Amino acid sequence: MFENLNWWEIGALLLLALLIFGDRLPNVINDGLRMVRNLRNMARNATGDLSRELGTDIQLEDLHPKAFIRKHLLSEDDEQAIRKPLQSMYDNLRSDVTGVHDELKDVAKAADLRTPTPRPAVGTPTATPTPTTPTPRPSYDDAT
Repeated sequence: MFENLNWWEIGALLLLALLIFGDRLPNVINDGLRMVRNLRNMARNATGDLSRELGTDIQLEDLHPKAFIRKHLLSEDDEQAIRKPLQSMYDNLRSDVTGVHDELKDVAKAADLRTPTPRPAVGTPTATPTPTTPTPRPSYDDAT
């Protein structure tokens, strides 16, 4: 819970709590701990009641709807029957996306302006480009 705080920050928070609550600080800490214990007991009782009602052993992690259905309502065969068509669709989509991703990488690598173009070695003859004059564009007056 306090993994992002260092010792100086925790000390500053304790000093601030002491300044705000003063002599009542031990009572406030006891009330907070009692509230946490009561919440844990309520959650434990709720899962126990739910387990008795359903007739299975339920943990808090099992109360997520997907986990509950997977563990208590579907058998292994049912789960595989549901997954099989979706898995093939997922595999096809993944291969298509991977192909597109690879093509985009190739295009990005080819269009990367940061990579230097290879220069000819010293002493090799190079063709000097001849300057070309641009062709004059016809104006609107010429067309009329």
